[in-house]
Amino acid sequence: MSDPDEPRVRGGFSDARLPGGLTLRALIPNAITSAALCCGLTGIRFAIHGDWEKSVMAVILAGMLDGIDGRIARLLKAQSRFGAELDSLADAISFGVAPALIVFLWSLQGVARLGWFAALAFAICCVLRLARFNARIDMVDQPHKEAGFLTGVPAPVGAGLAFLPMYLWIASGEELFREPRLVGVWLALIAFLMISSVATMSWKSLRPRKTIRLEIIAAVGLIFAALLTEPWLTLVGICVLYLLMLPVGVVSYARVKRQRGVRAAAETPPSAG
Repeated sequence: MSDPDEPRVRGGFSDARLPGGLTLRALIPNAITSAALCCGLTGIRFAIHGDWEKSVMAVILAGMLDGIDGRIARLLKAQSRFGAELDSLADAISFGVAPALIVFLWSLQGVARLGWFAALAFAICCVLRLARFNARIDMVDQPHKEAGFLTGVPAPVGAGLAFLPMYLWIASGEELFREPRLVGVWLALIAFLMISSVATMSWKSLRPRKTIRLEIIAAVGLIFAALLTEPWLTLVGICVLYLLMLPVGVVSYARVKRQRGVRAAAETPPSAG
């Protein structure tokens, strides 16, 4: 899987174009991106009215749509600079602004000043991450990407992790998970992980053995069933699993980097005496 932040800029173009220069093929992925943006904004509306479950679900739906728009664009060969810019702007709002405002309205307004700074930190770090990715899109030297890893926590994943206290609060009803100071520290931590240079796992870096691939298919099916029956506890489990994978990603990347260094040293011809 490519970086969820990856803009949709490579590939061919359709011959049929709209008057503004946008291809007819590009309508589908760009419409999906617009739908993701609307979901993120609608999540803010639900939060204003105190409908917390719907607000979180709206952002999660935005993340699901964001995960397929780029793939559909590549499938239809409809990548464009317009789509890349729209995708980045939609991500900044759906996974930066929307989660920050939702969490602030849910908990952080209990300590208005510090809580607002935590919400601002999350939104700004999400935008900075997207800007960093766009700035590096044409760079040749990207060690993490070349090894199949991501740099930092992707924006959609960061939004999902930011809601972890809400998942726990909805599932248990325990007000401790709504404590503004704890939520503020958690939001700041996720903000830091998004802009960090930590190597994180991607689908390209996950290479399961052939002997357990059927078991993985069964596990994915069970996860979807669990999301239908116990969505909030399942989301907690997914977040915990991802957090446990962070040190695994660091160790795996260090091993890949070391192996590449040994291979490069072996392939380097000896210098002349």
